[in-house]
Amino acid sequence: MADVLTPEQRRLNMSRIRGRDTKPEMLLRRGLHARGFRFRLHRRDLPGCPDLVFPGLRAAVFVHGCFWHGHDCAMFKLPATRTEFWAAKIEGNRKRDARALKELSSAGWRTFVLWECDLRGPARRSLEVVIDDIVLWLTSAAPGSR
Repeated sequence: MADVLTPEQRRLNMSRIRGRDTKPEMLLRRGLHARGFRFRLHRRDLPGCPDLVFPGLRAAVFVHGCFWHGHDCAMFKLPATRTEFWAAKIEGNRKRDARALKELSSAGWRTFVLWECDLRGPARRSLEVVIDDIVLWLTSAAPGSR
């Protein structure tokens, strides 16, 4: 199946996809800030460059888009065009994510991965419930990842 967009249109669309300050990330940041949590953004010195970092709690939160990180949910669908390229790219993203989580855990950091489908799509949960889950995780003393 041929692409319905010209190469220039496709390039423009792809150039506008952001890797930071996404809508799910901004919703999470506002909610946590309103609850009194302070954090650092996109610490490049940590593996995987977590979206939110709570240094005093040794906790890192990743906000993953279901398509780009290959989440097994209703919001992920492998494109019909250039399937080999996209399958390889998404698999590479998954491996990189797993490696970053493992490195953070080895360094004594707790990690939390929030998926885009938690805030959007058919299986979404309310923003308050999602923020409650993260606050509970942040304030718990339990080590490890979620």
